[in-house]
Amino acid sequence: MLLEVIATTVSDAITAERYGADRIELITGIREGGLTPSLGLIEAVREAISIPVRVMVRPHARSFRYDESDAETMLRDIRHIAGVGGLSLVTGMLRSDGTVDEELLVRLLDAAAGMEVTFHRAFDEVRDQLEALEVLKRYPQITDILTSGGSDKATSAEGMARIAVLERLSGGSSLSILAGSGLNAASLQDFISRTAVRRVHFGSAVREDGDPLRPVDPGRLEAVRKILKP
Repeated sequence: MLLEVIATTVSDAITAERYGADRIELITGIREGGLTPSLGLIEAVREAISIPVRVMVRPHARSFRYDESDAETMLRDIRHIAGVGGLSLVTGMLRSDGTVDEELLVRLLDAAAGMEVTFHRAFDEVRDQLEALEVLKRYPQITDILTSGGSDKATSAEGMARIAVLERLSGGSSLSILAGSGLNAASLQDFISRTAVRRVHFGSAVREDGDPLRPVDPGRLEAVRKILKP
């Protein structure tokens, strides 16, 4: 099982690594669903920890639709992130009809120069998740899809049935389903049993008092890690 933890600071990243995270999703703007962090933060986190780090590339929180100026910003950010080295990406983009914006996706993947990519929760706003899954399967650079099971599912627990389907349909491809949003230690074992997912994503649930603006809580994170151990 892979445990990914959101970090918004260097100390978050260090604590997450120390208490059981396998990978970091590095963002700013946690209450907005994650935005691109500063280059200084990216460099500092990469220097501070040894586990994999995936960096959010999302220029604004207004939607997952991006115009050409947004696209240019994202391309610039990817080039900077690639220059740091040893990093991967988190991104996602949609057309106005709710389908994956493949044109922009290809441009960003080309700029990413072989870096692995998570397609983030833009996936939960597509018009048809099964259709979008087949699209994303075409791109081996995309190794993860972060999802709670759909935009009408407030949390991963509510989207269990859909996540189980997505996990089954992703089998044999380069993609893994990364289940996130609303997971907690109390419900995690049942969730894993029902969905068969092998990768989970935690944010607020492993922070002090469950508050997204507070630091990662070692005790909460250790409780999750204990459940995920064989």
